[in-house]
Amino acid sequence: MGAGIERLRHVEESMGTVFSFDIRGSRDGAEVRAALRAAVLALHRTDEIFSTYRPDSQIMRLGRGELDRSDCAPEVVEVLELCAAAERESEGWFTTGYAGGLDPTGLVKGWAVERAARTIAASGAGGVCLNGGGDVQLLGGPWRVGIADPLRPGALALVVGAHGDLGVATSGPAERGCHVIDPRTGEAPVGGLASITVVCPAGLTTADTRATAAYAMGDRARDWLEALPDTEGFAVTADGSTWTTSGFHRHTAGVNA
Repeated sequence: MGAGIERLRHVEESMGTVFSFDIRGSRDGAEVRAALRAAVLALHRTDEIFSTYRPDSQIMRLGRGELDRSDCAPEVVEVLELCAAAERESEGWFTTGYAGGLDPTGLVKGWAVERAARTIAASGAGGVCLNGGGDVQLLGGPWRVGIADPLRPGALALVVGAHGDLGVATSGPAERGCHVIDPRTGEAPVGGLASITVVCPAGLTTADTRATAAYAMGDRARDWLEALPDTEGFAVTADGSTWTTSGFHRHTAGVNA
């Protein structure tokens, strides 16, 4: 058995963003490091399969009708089934159909981050925090995660605290510009939200799709999130005011004044 680790950090660029790993406590450091390498390879494989910027990726070829689902990697079928479930849950506010194409990127990053984090946790790590471009999967803990203020670059709007499993996803233009489309208009959402953060104990895959749908909904988001099980939301509006769902206070570790 290899020597244990107290803390292991790693940064990896993939999928057009940066993934930051923070891993705590294991009696077998060699096993955790092997799991970290496997998780990193899985992120790059996800990019190869799902990138909408690579014309030869499987998702692009599938969208052009050059591949059948049966010819794709198993990950494609899994992701598209998850997307279909998210579309049903949100009554179409989450969608993979933009401009007549096939684009599951509203789910892929969160799914890839959650899967990578769970791979490492399964190796015996005591805690894992994996941040992929502002969307975070937390396992173990305790952890504190800062939520960027979309109206004040470099400032935090709020800090989320967790001890246990939690997916934390933020949707809005702060990280990558406006990349969420109102599926009813094909345009950027018009709902007064600068950003919305969704937390789900179920994991980041769920939090990510719900954050995407909620941002597209705009003013409808709060009531929709309130009706979902084990889901809470925090929003910053375009005028700088904020709102939370009724149970979000359970995840609040502090707010930057």
